[in-house]
Amino acid sequence: MKKSKPEAATAAKEPQSGSFCSWDGDTLVLNVLGTPSAKKTAIGKAKGNQLKISVSASPENGKATDFMVKFLAGEFGVSAKDITVVFGQFNVNKQLRIKSPQKLPAVIASELANQG
Repeated sequence: MKKSKPEAATAAKEPQSGSFCSWDGDTLVLNVLGTPSAKKTAIGKAKGNQLKISVSASPENGKATDFMVKFLAGEFGVSAKDITVVFGQFNVNKQLRIKSPQKLPAVIASELANQG
C-alpha cells in the first residue's frame, strides 16, 4: 500500500480560495495573520485569505503563538490541546486546526455561513 505524502494531505484540506476558514470533518481549519505585542488580545477581521488575530504576548521563541492558542481555546470552547499549529509557530502566517469547536466567534460563523 502506498503512503500519501503529508503535503498532499494538507493541501487537500486548505480553506476555499479567498476564505480564511473551512471544515475538514469536525475540525475547523483556520488561516491566521498574527500580530504579536499588540495592545490587546482580540480576533480581528479577515484580510484576504487570513484572519487577523492580535495577541499581547511578545514573539519570543513561539510564546506569542502559544498565547494565541490558549486565547483561542477559550474563544472556541475547547482545550488548548485541541488546537494544532500546522505551520507558523515562529511566524505571523499560521494555519491552525481546531478539533470539534463548541462555539464559533461571530466573524468565523459568518464566513462559514457565506460558504454554505
